[in-house]
Amino acid sequence: MAKNIKLVKSLIGRKKDQIATAQSLGLKKIGDTTTQPDNAQTQGKINKISHLIEVTEA
Repeated sequence: MAKNIKLVKSLIGRKKDQIATAQSLGLKKIGDTTTQPDNAQTQGKINKISHLIEVTEA
């Protein structure tokens, strides 16, 4: 099953690894949405920036 991920908080002032994680998911600015597969790699990325995003089931 896939997950829809939406960036809801700004990346300004965040740590470089958090910015890189968001960009690896395809999120660059507030409101960007992407669909990612539900696997271990995606879950790790979601956990790392969970305070910046909203996740829903696709």
